[in-house]
Amino acid sequence: MDVNAAVAAAAAIAGVLTGVIAMLAFRWSEREQRRPTRTSLHIDPVLPPGVDTVLSVLRSSAVVLDEADAVVKASSAAYALGLVRGGKLAVEPMLQMARDTRRDGEIRQVELDLPRRGTGRGEALAVSARVAPLGSRLVLLLVEDLTEARRIEAVRRDFVANVSHELKTPVGALSLLSEAVMDASDDPEAVERFAGRMQIEATRLTNLVQELIDLSRVQNDDPLEDAEPVRVDELVAEAIDRCRHQAGTKQITMAAGGTADLRVWGNRGQLAAALGNLVENAVNYSPSRTRVGIAARRVRVPGGDLIEIAVTDQGIGISDKDKERIFERFYRVDPARSRATGGTGLGLAIVKHVVASHGGEITLWSAEGQGSTFTLRLPEAAAAREARDRAQQHPALDEEAGQALNEQSPYEPLPAPEVLP
Repeated sequence: MDVNAAVAAAAAIAGVLTGVIAMLAFRWSEREQRRPTRTSLHIDPVLPPGVDTVLSVLRSSAVVLDEADAVVKASSAAYALGLVRGGKLAVEPMLQMARDTRRDGEIRQVELDLPRRGTGRGEALAVSARVAPLGSRLVLLLVEDLTEARRIEAVRRDFVANVSHELKTPVGALSLLSEAVMDASDDPEAVERFAGRMQIEATRLTNLVQELIDLSRVQNDDPLEDAEPVRVDELVAEAIDRCRHQAGTKQITMAAGGTADLRVWGNRGQLAAALGNLVENAVNYSPSRTRVGIAARRVRVPGGDLIEIAVTDQGIGISDKDKERIFERFYRVDPARSRATGGTGLGLAIVKHVVASHGGEITLWSAEGQGSTFTLRLPEAAAAREARDRAQQHPALDEEAGQALNEQSPYEPLPAPEVLP
């Protein structure tokens, strides 16, 4: 009996010890699972409080790197610029800057030119990168896109250089001609000849200054602040009247046609100047005894109808290489012809800015030796759309409006299908 009791006691003690050992093993296993390992620290680093919120509102592209150069946090702009790929910083100079900053804690900044993603033209992306330590283990990289600022600065420099050159030419000519007049004071015929040249150069200088003022105005002003419904027929008639003398000198026939009683929404003065520039260019670059046509029509597109105004000539045409630059300031397809006609190279730049500020666009079709067609596409005035819809829905109540909307222009249309694309 005593032996059995001893055996039972020993068994009980052994069971208690087994349970204690199992419980201790379970507790040790849980503690080991909760303990952060080097791998978990590398995969899931913790950003300092508030950093994530700050990075989300920054305009710059932001990237946070850990001690192994892995990306901990990156903004959507950083991915869009191609800075981060596959969880790594893809720009080697920036990666080296981050390593140097992690080593010595110094803030570094540099400007770089990076290849632009998604284009096969090798265009450079100008950026400014700034690297700073973030805590004891992390490094913050901020990247600012300077491409647009660089482009604007280049345009400004080119504009100043071009303006200086263009102003210097007529001013220099006036100075030389005035000296010639003084030297030929005893020769009435020479004085008259030089005075005529002075008038030409003075007119050229006046036109250049005026077009510079017009270009500055259309770039800085909002034309829709004083917008109103503008009749296309009146714009066409004004453009034709503006160029009537030049066209008559070269025996060029100007013809207008298309749909009558169209209206666009915008600044009447700017729209008249834009269309007038197109018609004037068509006359200047067309040979004698040809035709220039202006036609307007309505184009139905989703979101609201557009008004198309096309100016077609039978002139020298524009080559493919010139089409890409034709709307640049001071660019001339034929510089010799521009000097003869007094052109400044600003007319099409003004047209482009006017159309863009009115929510429209301008397109060009041209072939060398066949002529050119410039087409303005502008939003139709809302009042004109409402009147047309009312006339279509209730023709008996608005018969006069319906007749006006369907009436064709009395001008002879331009029969030049070989010129049109």
